[in-house]
This record gives sequence, C-alpha cells and structure tokens, in this order.
Amino acid sequence: MGEFRVKCYVSVEVYYTDDGRLIPLSVEWEDGRVFRIDRAEEPELAVSESGSCGERYRCRIGSSVTYLYYEDPAWFVEKKVRFDQK
Repeated sequence: MGEFRVKCYVSVEVYYTDDGRLIPLSVEWEDGRVFRIDRAEEPELAVSESGSCGERYRCRIGSSVTYLYYEDPAWFVEKKVRFDQK
C-alpha cells in the first residue's frame, strides 16, 4: 500500500499584528473539528509535497506537529491519501 499527499483547504482563525504579520490561532479541519494552535513558528517559503508553493507555518497542536500553508488568499494542509499498489 502506498500513499501520497493532496492539498486540503481549511478555515483558519488568524491574528494580524500591527506590522502585518499573520499568526494562525486555530484551524478547522474539513470534517468541522476545530483545533487550537498552541504554537506557530515564523513562516518560511516552501514547496509542499503536493507541489504547491506558499508560506509554511510549523504548528504545534497538542502533542502533534503539522504544517499549515498560506497560499494567498487560502490556507491548506496536506492530507495523506492511501492507495493499493497492484
């Protein structure tokens, strides 16, 4: 069984600083669950495994770490998709 990643657009609650920086506060998954972001590191330009480019935030949600991408004007995470190799 193999896997690949696809973009999954999400809703994000964001704080805008006085100097224009974005700080993500929470993310709403596609199933409607909302997770508070405990810590978001400064973004860096990065190419995602799904082939898109944007500002990548390394976020801690509880004990997990995930990457959240900002591709103006949308936010996305990468979702694992599994498939059978035959």
